[in-house]
Amino acid sequence: MKKVLILGAAGRDFHNFNVVFRHNPEFQVVAFTATQIPDIANKTYPAVLAGPHYPKGIPILEEDQMEKIIREQSVDVVVFSYSDVKHETLMHLASRAVAAGADFWLLGAERTELKSKVPVISVCAVRTGCGKSPVSRKIAQELKKHGWKPVVIRHPMPYGDLAKQTSQRFATMEDLVKHDCTIEEREEYEPHIMEGRVLYAGVDYEEIMRNAENEGDIILWDGGNNDTPFYKSDLEIVVLDPHRPGHELTYYPGEVNFRAGTVLVINKVDTANRENIEIVKKNIAKFNPTAQVIETACKVTIPAAEEVRGKRVLVVEDGPTLTHGEMPYGAGVVAAKNYGAVTMVDPRPFAVGSIKKTFEKFPHLGRVLPAMGYSDQQRHELELTIANTPCDLVLIATPIDLAKAIKIEKPTLRVSYEAVEMGGHELTDLIDKFTAEHKGVAVGR
Repeated sequence: MKKVLILGAAGRDFHNFNVVFRHNPEFQVVAFTATQIPDIANKTYPAVLAGPHYPKGIPILEEDQMEKIIREQSVDVVVFSYSDVKHETLMHLASRAVAAGADFWLLGAERTELKSKVPVISVCAVRTGCGKSPVSRKIAQELKKHGWKPVVIRHPMPYGDLAKQTSQRFATMEDLVKHDCTIEEREEYEPHIMEGRVLYAGVDYEEIMRNAENEGDIILWDGGNNDTPFYKSDLEIVVLDPHRPGHELTYYPGEVNFRAGTVLVINKVDTANRENIEIVKKNIAKFNPTAQVIETACKVTIPAAEEVRGKRVLVVEDGPTLTHGEMPYGAGVVAAKNYGAVTMVDPRPFAVGSIKKTFEKFPHLGRVLPAMGYSDQQRHELELTIANTPCDLVLIATPIDLAKAIKIEKPTLRVSYEAVEMGGHELTDLIDKFTAEHKGVAVGR
């Protein structure tokens, strides 16, 4: 029996365990490690999820203890199981594991993909913050127009009581409260709910898949970070970001998506430099020349635009996009510039607690505030940071209306963004073709 240590971040790691190791007598998983997400280490993957071979569950430890765990537990294999890391970072982890005496594994994407009895369309990305979520919503809208009943399955974000998160169903706003969702979860779930779609997420993605199959006739996999799909896809759509040209080749497992995608969507072409767009196109031509390429704009809008002009604004952006996504700005900065804000107030001098630590951990961040909210305490610290920052207006560029999730006693405006095809009806045509192939129904406008 080989002893295994799984490196993770509360998502892919649990899925890899469930699919590959949970019922495999050839392996004993001694621990998970955790990184990227605060407050997930020093917990236990519960026995009810781990299965009969693990009656005490499996400990979740800090990643910086990797060498110690390898030595003390005589670990044979370290399995890397999270996403959105530089190739260089990945190889440093591999070198540390090998130097400590263990093998280092990357599980093949197909080995961890479950097969559904209904068609599956996956929407993934090459980095966090590419604009995958607006593309997912656009695909879901097109599927409904074509007579499908899509059920969305979202990449895991199980940061609470894992035993209660085996399979979570979201159909109403009340479900978000029922499941005690973090801001990060709300950002991904709420837009689908608001458009009338049922969404599943959780920990056990085979059980989730079976539940979704009973509700819809097609599954839309809404990926997270730049992870690969958990399900075998009949159509694999991958979103690229020309604001970060070349990242499609230098981050794991985003490069896997880039090379495997049958449809590559170059998003944000309305705000990216033409030179950067051409770099992305050249990489596509060289490394995935058979892929269909679609260009989309990320259309940024706000209501009452005149209220921005001449104002000192605090820009609040999507947290993961700015942090491990490494983007220095998002849609909020675009809106502030487009609509005439006189200045963007720097929140860093006014940050408190874990928000202050976030700025210290990610020094590339400037005059933007990441909407961090993984716990009640962190949400309170986000509230205090906003309250402390002197501004005329708070521009909220998160996928949800943050003012409904936390207390903000200042004027706010919501920034919205959606994917808009630059070439006409390419996404519509794509779903036309998919429907004809999988339903046997010719669709035309």
